[in-house]
Amino acid sequence: CFYDQKILQKSFGEWKEWWTVCREGKLSLRADNHYRHLLHNLIFKAWRAYVCQQQGKRNKYHVAESHAKKKKLLKTWQCWLVYVNIQRTKHGMRSVALAFRERSSLRISWAVWRRRHYQYCARHKMSVMALQHWAQSLQFRAWLQWRELYLYSRSDKQKETRAVIHHQHWELKRCMEAWLGYLSLDRAKKHQNELAREHHQSRVVRQCFSDWRLSWECRRRMHAHQKDIEKLAARIALWRVFAHWKHYVVVCVEETQQCELAEKHYKHHLLVRALFRARWKRLW
Repeated sequence: CFYDQKILQKSFGEWKEWWTVCREGKLSLRADNHYRHLLHNLIFKAWRAYVCQQQGKRNKYHVAESHAKKKKLLKTWQCWLVYVNIQRTKHGMRSVALAFRERSSLRISWAVWRRRHYQYCARHKMSVMALQHWAQSLQFRAWLQWRELYLYSRSDKQKETRAVIHHQHWELKRCMEAWLGYLSLDRAKKHQNELAREHHQSRVVRQCFSDWRLSWECRRRMHAHQKDIEKLAARIALWRVFAHWKHYVVVCVEETQQCELAEKHYKHHLLVRALFRARWKRLW
């Protein structure tokens, strides 16, 4: 019974250790899944922020282009209105001049005036075209400068985002390497502790089994010796049978009491030893 009880205790201990190992494996798998989910969430957030930023930049660029086109169209429309007014005034002046020429006979004065008028209109038109060209060149230069500044700021922002992403990846890699090193050391330490505990348990079981075997051999010899003494005493005298039997009963009772006390003491010793081992294991 003692041997079966020890085997059951050892089997229960091994089953408990196997159950703790399986539970630690499940916890590690859950931790890995949580870590992957967290990484995917961070990557998706960064990608969504980058897409929103690029969409905002494109919207701003389209708004700027539409605003520039509207400005050009408005300026062209204003110049065209001015040109139409000038042409109307010119047509009016031409009609007046023709009527004056028809009414007057001074053709030479009319020719001189017309030549001067044409020169003045040409100069005015050239000055207007020069002003338009200067304004358009200024607008084109300003647009080029704005475009260069926009491209430079966008490249700076992209570099900053890449640097931040690289730093985050580096930090995550360093933390992962440290965590893997800690796991390997913890597993090695647990393996060493399990080997030491198994060796100690096997040694204790061997020692207990040898002690029990020695005690059983001693009892068997004592019983054989007592049987020989009983046979010899029965041959010597019948009147000493009762006394010898009484003495034998007393000895048996004392031995049973001693055996019971020894078993109680041994169980108490095993219980104390098991409690001390459990406390030492918890502290370790």
